[in-house]
Amino acid sequence: MSDYLGAHMSIAGGLHKAIERAVAAGCGTLQIFTRSSNQWKGKLISDADAELFRSTFAVSGLHEVISHDIYLINLAAPPGETRDKSLAAFADEMATCARLGINKIVMHPGSHTNDPPEVGLQRVIEAFDQLFCEVPQYQGLVLLETTAGQGTNLGRTFEELQIIISGSRYPDRFGVCFDTCHTFAAGYNTATPEGYAEVMAQFDQILGLERLHCFHLNDSKKGLGSRVDRHEHIGQGTLGLEPFRFIMNDARFTAIPKILETPKGDNDELDQMNLKLLRGLVA
Repeated sequence: MSDYLGAHMSIAGGLHKAIERAVAAGCGTLQIFTRSSNQWKGKLISDADAELFRSTFAVSGLHEVISHDIYLINLAAPPGETRDKSLAAFADEMATCARLGINKIVMHPGSHTNDPPEVGLQRVIEAFDQLFCEVPQYQGLVLLETTAGQGTNLGRTFEELQIIISGSRYPDRFGVCFDTCHTFAAGYNTATPEGYAEVMAQFDQILGLERLHCFHLNDSKKGLGSRVDRHEHIGQGTLGLEPFRFIMNDARFTAIPKILETPKGDNDELDQMNLKLLRGLVA
């Protein structure tokens, strides 16, 4: 596929299977978990498996593979077991991606739990300053994802993401993943032409559009400012089709990966439905 549309794909049966599924569904890019998303330790990836993944990707015609870290990780957690496990798991993710030739890891900034948000943000900064030192073989980017701000989740505002980036000793190692569902639920109204222009202008002013390295294209089950993270099929939620039309026709984002994280169906047929719908929005 010549465009940069894709979806999150299952690695069931082997990492390389995700690439085959992406090609079969008509993707131009894809996102994967490199391990089970609800276990702290991943299955060890053999050299043969890593090589099979790389070689399958090399002949796939896909533009890019992006990794998403596991949901258990909370780098904003206070000192203790969760923080220790989170640091170890993210270091392992970085090392794994270095072996697989993946150069972007999407991650949720984490939850500040019982402490003030500023304390949580500082912990994320310290975590990455440590991780970039500890895993020098990973030379790629960490993409901080915009979140809905559910509970004590950090990353609801562009300002919070900017605090992490500017506070780090390695600001050039960060990019941003813009999730359409999350930003809308966080209160950024991209559903009108004026709103979309305003939100992107804010993003550019606070973070810089050059930091936008990935979109997650998800409609939202819940409304503007609801702070609830529930994905819906494209055009079937509270966002409607317009925000996706704006993104698909925005020349600034032509070569930026746009990943679906919507319900998949038994054979990825719902991905094909959503991809077709998105492509049909291009003027």
